[in-house]
Amino acid sequence: MTITLTEEPLVPTRLLRPVEDELEAFLSGKRARAAGGTMGEPTAALADFVLRGGKRVRPLMCLCGWAAAQPDRVPAGQSPQVGPAPPEVVRAAASLELFHAFALIHDDVMDNSDTRRGAPSLHRLLSVRPNRSSTDAADDRFGRCAALLLGDLAFSWADEILHTSGLASQRLTAALRVQDVMREELMAGQYLDLVATRSPKAGLETALTTTRLKTAAYTFQRPLQIGVALAGGGAALHEACGDYGIPLGEAFQLRDDVLGVFGDPATTGKPVGDDIREGKITVLMALAIERADRSQRRVLRRALGHPGVNDAEVERVRAVLVDTGAREETERMITERLHRALEAAGSAPFPGHVGDLLAAFAHQAARRDH
Repeated sequence: MTITLTEEPLVPTRLLRPVEDELEAFLSGKRARAAGGTMGEPTAALADFVLRGGKRVRPLMCLCGWAAAQPDRVPAGQSPQVGPAPPEVVRAAASLELFHAFALIHDDVMDNSDTRRGAPSLHRLLSVRPNRSSTDAADDRFGRCAALLLGDLAFSWADEILHTSGLASQRLTAALRVQDVMREELMAGQYLDLVATRSPKAGLETALTTTRLKTAAYTFQRPLQIGVALAGGGAALHEACGDYGIPLGEAFQLRDDVLGVFGDPATTGKPVGDDIREGKITVLMALAIERADRSQRRVLRRALGHPGVNDAEVERVRAVLVDTGAREETERMITERLHRALEAAGSAPFPGHVGDLLAAFAHQAARRDH
């Protein structure tokens, strides 16, 4: 079965509806048990945050990994397709989205981000007191601290839904091995990202390493491998997940870097220039720093890491990114990595129908506008 770009959205709804249903049921139970108590309102806020939307990429990759390891049993006259997965696998996939909520909440606090998915970030929501139109420093601190606690709660829920999924102990143990690696890699990538904001020596290699750890492995390679582990897949399939996931994850993050400076806020759901204000040395920015002349570096130094940077200053940084060729080189890197991911998706040991879905997703992930 060949899946064209017009047939599937960025994340296929038919595959992820069971995951969404599982999240809604799990969070509804949490909300009901907490109602009327100390944790009633914060639990509701966390549930709303998880269900606010998002691409659900990690659950999708998990389901694709599971499908790739399934025996090829297709009734005569029918085309193979991915899914449906059994309930225990759906719950395992849902656990990745709860863990991702933890990561997003903490990331927004660390980056002091005002928005997430087109709405106020959780720590901003929690900082607002009833019947008050503005916040003070104490409110902001409360919001950050409360958000960190709710992020930790999402982490706990991720473990709960996985450990109560009903998976056979051998499959659960295999998945946990991959999950543990994934979590350590994410923390390492997040730490590198943080270090780079205060290190003038942070350059292209640091930015690429951060991208591999924080996005490529965490978003694509490891969730795919968790799915393979849930199905008892072998070493060759685990390796193929890396051959696909690492280059696609890098392309995905590079596209995110471009959208962070050149995207449309109405589409991306985030203000343009946040990476600049936070002082993030993305691959796009590292390329510009390497290639900039003295006057261009002055423009970058004045803007990077300064929260008060205005739209005119962001526009000057944009001009440097274009004039140095950094944006063009980033687009070239995206294309090269996309081609590598497509080659992996079209090769053994991925079954053809799974490879088709992975290829369609790769095209859209690398060329998306949000």
